[in-house]
Amino acid sequence: MLHNLVDSHCHLQFDKFDADRDPVLARAEEAGICAIITLATDVVSSQRVIELAEKYPMVYAAVGIHPTDAAAAGPNDLAEIARLAEHPKVIAIGETGMDLYWDTSTEAIQERFFIRQLELAAERSLPIVIHNRDAGVAVLGALDKVPHLPVRGVFHCFSEDADYAREVLRRGFHISFTGNLTYKKSTLPEVAAIVPLNRLLLETDSPFLAPVPKRGKRNEPAFVQYIAEKHAEIRGVSAQAIADATRQTAKELFGI
Repeated sequence: MLHNLVDSHCHLQFDKFDADRDPVLARAEEAGICAIITLATDVVSSQRVIELAEKYPMVYAAVGIHPTDAAAAGPNDLAEIARLAEHPKVIAIGETGMDLYWDTSTEAIQERFFIRQLELAAERSLPIVIHNRDAGVAVLGALDKVPHLPVRGVFHCFSEDADYAREVLRRGFHISFTGNLTYKKSTLPEVAAIVPLNRLLLETDSPFLAPVPKRGKRNEPAFVQYIAEKHAEIRGVSAQAIADATRQTAKELFGI
């Protein structure tokens, strides 16, 4: 069994875990996971992830407003996110970013909320967790508008090409891949191969994107072991070496 695994991105607050959240956490611990970061998508879920982090010692929280929730956010929501970010178990801002897959009409709103959360991350000295779906150029464009900010963080659920990965790395960000790394026709393994281990994180993005051999099922943090095994296959090292290296990377980025 592996140990020292970190699931750096999941959504334990989602209702898909309401019926068996305690067993899900027990299975994660049995699978060798030592820390889990659960990410919010709006103010209500930001409050909920903090509650979960308070309940479960191995769980940490990230608070923020997801790009697809930005248009529905209230005028005081960012102020509330800033208040919640003061909680001792909040270790990141997110997830935030831009998503032009679902709705291109809100691009300007998404960018405004993304930039404000970049500013908040800098103010709080917290890393940021970036969502990018069909918005690669827009995300980099938003980052270009705040070049003075000392922002660090991770592009999660990475799905861009190797050139984009190199640009993300050049800017000082980390990268993580979900279960899509394991899919038969995925081109992501060749992208993952260029990411240094000190910039690589593991994640499930559960309950979404379950990896092979669990594809088609509800994803959960315990399945991060399969992501580690795929990275090990790509790099020709042991899965435990991947677990140890990414645990250290998570510790340095998030302070856990």
